[in-house]
Parts: sequence; structure tokens; C-alpha cells
Amino acid sequence: MHRDRSLIEKTFLFLKGLAMGAANKVPGVSGGTVSFVLGFYEELIYSFQKINGIAFKLFINGRFKSFFRYINAQFLGLVLAGSIFSYFSVSLVLDYFLKHYELYVWSWFFGMIIGSIWYIGKDFGEWNVKNTLSLIIGASIGIGISFLTPAGENDNLWFVFICGIIGVSGMTLPGLSGSFILILLGNYVLLLVDSVNVLFGVITDIVLSWNFDFVDDPERIRYLKIIGVFTAGSAFGLVSISHVLGYVLKRWHQIVTAVIIGFITGSLGIVWPWKEKMYRQINGEFLLDQNGNKVIENYRRFLPDLSVDTNWYAIFYAVVGILLIVGIDYYGRTRKS
Repeated sequence: MHRDRSLIEKTFLFLKGLAMGAANKVPGVSGGTVSFVLGFYEELIYSFQKINGIAFKLFINGRFKSFFRYINAQFLGLVLAGSIFSYFSVSLVLDYFLKHYELYVWSWFFGMIIGSIWYIGKDFGEWNVKNTLSLIIGASIGIGISFLTPAGENDNLWFVFICGIIGVSGMTLPGLSGSFILILLGNYVLLLVDSVNVLFGVITDIVLSWNFDFVDDPERIRYLKIIGVFTAGSAFGLVSISHVLGYVLKRWHQIVTAVIIGFITGSLGIVWPWKEKMYRQINGEFLLDQNGNKVIENYRRFLPDLSVDTNWYAIFYAVVGILLIVGIDYYGRTRKS
């Protein structure tokens, strides 16, 4: 799997990591779907699968060059660097657009996911009974997840570690939004907003002014512990889930791909553009998290009113999302030929 890459290939790989990282932070969008569409999903899975006992022995014995080649470190480093960087750059821009142009952003994502279903399915091959049944199972799970009700926030460190394992699944399982799962677990704001913002503030203080005042701030230390445990859970989840996926992809490639196509199709309900947030209430009053934000219970979906120009713009952005995936596919085919 290891190979030397040109500077242009390295740059594109970093940008693909940016796209995957930004997608992972958006509820309803799967970073795994992005990696699938951009053509580096299987290399990602197999590279994480290489983090095993052999890699550990190479590292302990000081054979660092062999270790880095064995785990495909150049590839993993570029993708993960892009994903991490996106949390403090691209995802902040995405947060802005979600706040001010939410309908158009969801429409764009919706179109991209429809394009992704076409992209994955166009070269699938034979749709026999097993593959069709796998497709239906995947779609049923995706639809079922979209109707679950979120739990309350929980900052217990063991639960945060589990959130890391489950939340990172969006990177390894196309169609499954890790961020949406964190909303269902009640910890999206805690883990991907508040803790990330505190970490960013601490890093900024240290780098720009060599300020270590955070060590005397119990609240900031609490958030740093939370983000540290969440990161550890994510790393553990990436490696362990990738080992399972690498195994099943090798042995039942078509069946797994059919489940993925079904899962992505079922998840369309999560990113349906025309919806409004439904907030949890107790005795007629909105339930707030510790930061004063209303706790989302679910989404009420409705059909667009085509007499409103805004909805036509939304449909336009959905078409743009579809055409973007078609364009990526066309670029990939012409480059190979």
C-alpha cells in the first residue's frame, strides 16, 4: 500500500483530509462518505489496520524507517493533519455558513450524498438476492438512526471515551455521521464545540503569548481532560474499527459495499434540507445544557414550498452538490485514461 507521492499528490491528500475533517464535524454528514467518494477510503482502512503488533515491535526495536513504511505513515499523516487542521479552519467557516445559510448548506450536502450513492453504485456489479438484502438492511439501519431521540449531556470520562470510539465511526463507516451520533448521545456541544474551543484558546495563548494561566483554571483543565479522553477514545476506535472493516472488506466486499450504499441512502433523512429543530421541553419549558443552549430532541421534516424563491435556490445548491460528485468522478476517469 505504501508508495512515494509527488508534491501535488501530497497536497491533494491534505485537502482531502480537510474535506473529511470538516464533514466529520457536521451533524448528518459522514467523513467516511467523503473518503469513499474521493477515492481513498480503502487505503485509509488498510493503513489503520497496519497499526498492530508488528508495527509495535518495529517501533520498540528502533526500526523507525520500517515502522513508518509499514503503517503507510506519509498517507496517514497527511490525511490526519488535514482533518485536524480543518477543525480550526474549514469547520469554523462551515459553522458560519450553517448559522447564516443553513438551508443552502444542507441542500448542498443532500445533493453530494445523492451523488455519492450514484458514484458508489455505478460500478457495483450484480445485484443478487444477498446484495439486495444487504442494501435493505443498511437502509433500514440508516432510517432507524435518523428517528432516535438524543440523550442528555454526560461528562463522565468513561462515557466520553466511549463517545470517542463511536463518534469517530463517521470516519470509517460511510453514511454514519459521527457528529449526529454524538447529538444522540447528548455530547455534541460538549465534545465538538466547547472542548475544541477551549483547546484552541489554550494553544493560542501558549503559542502567541507563552501564557500558561490555564493550569490554574479548573474549568479549562476539565475541558482539556475531556478532549484528551475523547481523543484517546477516537484513536482507539479508529484502529479497532478499521481492523474489523479491513477483515470484512477483504472477505465480503460486495455485501459490505451494498450495506454502505443502503446506509448512505437511509441517512438522507438526517440531512434533508427542509427541517426545523425540535427542542426538548420539561413542563412547557425548554431544557438547556450547561452553556445555555437549547437541547435538540429531533427534527421536524417537511416538503418545500416551491412558490418561495428560497426553496428554488436550495434545489439549485442540491444540484450543484450532485454535479460536484459527477465532476470528481469525471476528473478521476480522465486522469486515469
